[in-house]
Amino acid sequence: MKIGVFGGAGKMGRNIIASVVKNKSFQLSAVCVVPGSAYVGKDASVLVGLENIGVKIISNPLEMFETSDVVIDFSAPSASTENAVLAASTGKPLVIGTTGFSDEQLDVIHKAALQSPILISSNMSLGINLLRSIVEQTAYMLDSSYDIEIIEMHHRNKIDAPSGTALELGLAAAKGRGINLDEAMRTSRKGNIGKRLEGEIGFASLRGGDVVGDHTVIFATDGERIEFTHKASSREVFAKGALKAASWLYDKPAGLYNMKDVLGLNQ
Repeated sequence: MKIGVFGGAGKMGRNIIASVVKNKSFQLSAVCVVPGSAYVGKDASVLVGLENIGVKIISNPLEMFETSDVVIDFSAPSASTENAVLAASTGKPLVIGTTGFSDEQLDVIHKAALQSPILISSNMSLGINLLRSIVEQTAYMLDSSYDIEIIEMHHRNKIDAPSGTALELGLAAAKGRGINLDEAMRTSRKGNIGKRLEGEIGFASLRGGDVVGDHTVIFATDGERIEFTHKASSREVFAKGALKAASWLYDKPAGLYNMKDVLGLNQ
């Protein structure tokens, strides 16, 4: 399977390139970076510290789609949205691991998925996606006397908060409770805020160091507390998940998918 990687100069892009090269089931077909990058025209090996790979780095996303069976994109919301449009026009499958989309950008992606298979997930880790399912089931089984709090920590350079994964975990909890996350969500507490409202889903975001991604979901009530925690110590877990998603998506019809589909958790 020929894999194109968009955002190859980023941390996740480099991890995906390395994983593709090491896996005999895949072939690196294209690596795309932003126009004007110093990497354009060089061999993709410069991004991962390997010997010559034989794939020149390009800046034309359309060329990437035309030469690839599946494209994997961990970049920025604006670029991923544009790539969704290209996926629709070429009919090629697209795996998106980008976070921080606006409602308008998500609408563009949803429309593109009418013409091509697109999988979007804020976290490609198989463990996190199992955690989502567990959180939803737990929220369904426990009533609102169990307060739900979500804590996430990432490296100092992450620009969006709460993390896309934390929001997905919040959505899972809200779905289990049968409530609207937008109405139950509480993202900040400062000063004399009064008593915690029953049914709130609280979020706390921590930033520092080189933390890849830690997420904890807490169900707290009088006398007991249940905590579910996932810690990613390497971006390799996200790369492995992205490749699993690419393999699964390859022969699927047009539509919008997520990692729960890959794991069979939506059945």
